[in-house]
Amino acid sequence: MSENFAYPVGLRLSGRRVVVLGAGQVAQRRLPALIAAGADILLISPSATASVEAMAEAGEVRWERRRYREGDFEGAWYVLITTDDPEANAAASAEAEARRVWCVRSDDAEAASAWTPATGRSEGVTVAVLTGQDPRRSAAVRDAVVEGLRDGTLAAPRHRTRGPHVALVGGGPGDPDLITVRGRRLLAEADVVVADRLGPRDLLDELPPHVEVIDAAKIPYGRFMAQEAINNALIEHAKAGKSVVRLKGGDPFVFGRGMEEAEALAEAGIPCTVVPGISSSISVPGAAGISVTHRGVAHEFTVVSGHVAPDDPSSLVDWAALARLRGTLVLLMAVEKIGAIAAALVAHGRAADTPVAVVQEGTTPTQRRVDATLATVAEKVAAEGVRPPAVVVIGDVVALSARDHGRRNRR
Repeated sequence: MSENFAYPVGLRLSGRRVVVLGAGQVAQRRLPALIAAGADILLISPSATASVEAMAEAGEVRWERRRYREGDFEGAWYVLITTDDPEANAAASAEAEARRVWCVRSDDAEAASAWTPATGRSEGVTVAVLTGQDPRRSAAVRDAVVEGLRDGTLAAPRHRTRGPHVALVGGGPGDPDLITVRGRRLLAEADVVVADRLGPRDLLDELPPHVEVIDAAKIPYGRFMAQEAINNALIEHAKAGKSVVRLKGGDPFVFGRGMEEAEALAEAGIPCTVVPGISSSISVPGAAGISVTHRGVAHEFTVVSGHVAPDDPSSLVDWAALARLRGTLVLLMAVEKIGAIAAALVAHGRAADTPVAVVQEGTTPTQRRVDATLATVAEKVAAEGVRPPAVVVIGDVVALSARDHGRRNRR
């Protein structure tokens, strides 16, 4: 039992001499971690892979283009042997043993005095796994643990005191699987979550009972939480020493008022981390089979907020310029004003028969798509009872997606 049992330890190699024999594929995989650890690396090998040579040219390692010689391990703290010369490996291993230098051998683990674990990292946590002579199992266990830490399914909250901090997390278009790995991990670590109605609601059910969820839903034309109140809630909970996540739909900085919240936090002296999210402007059309760009059809797409009518003095949109574009137009928050917007586009020159698709509750189980044209979209939206949240896509890519959808259905 004792022969195959390794005592795990973390080596602090910053500024300490590490000797690597061989510069092939094994060394190529191992060197980046040694470089990241700040080791003083001496690489000994007559030749090297292109990637290892690039490390040497960048000054990350010192490379001596020769074979191993007795005495190379003088002053070394750690040795990595990766050559394909059994005699040289055995001689080098014997020197390391004589000098009491921990030595890893890629060709013969049993002859080594140290083993390299399967290692992974996630937000300051290093996971190292050893399973004796089964490296594939070690890698599988490492991957499972690291993935769990990254996506939040393996909860490992911090327990040391931290200063005030808020994470502005983009939750994506609605499907809980479309939140980023980092966003999901931060949710798993949160003490307080300030959530929008359009955020991935299913993720809130996964939160532990102690997590306080604050409803910041801005329900259209109904009850809402003023932006100032949201800002104050973020600041107050952060100053109380709690881990705060502001969970938004889509991306925090795409019509999400994320910058307003970041500015309020900055004024209060509270650090803020912005975690980008998948914007509904491209993900919802994609979920409905619409590519907002397509070679030979659309070379650009433009995303516009439609919450203000074209004739409203407060509108910042140049609708005449948009009408002259030949690419795809994506409208967010435009259900109520779609009639006025369609009329403005036609009045400024966009063809009345331009295809339009309205995708309601995209990426969720209740997703549905309504197709129309600029001339008919207002009537279709009213007749079909379309309600927010919905994304409107205008352009020839809509017709293209409809044809492809029809061909797929006929197969």
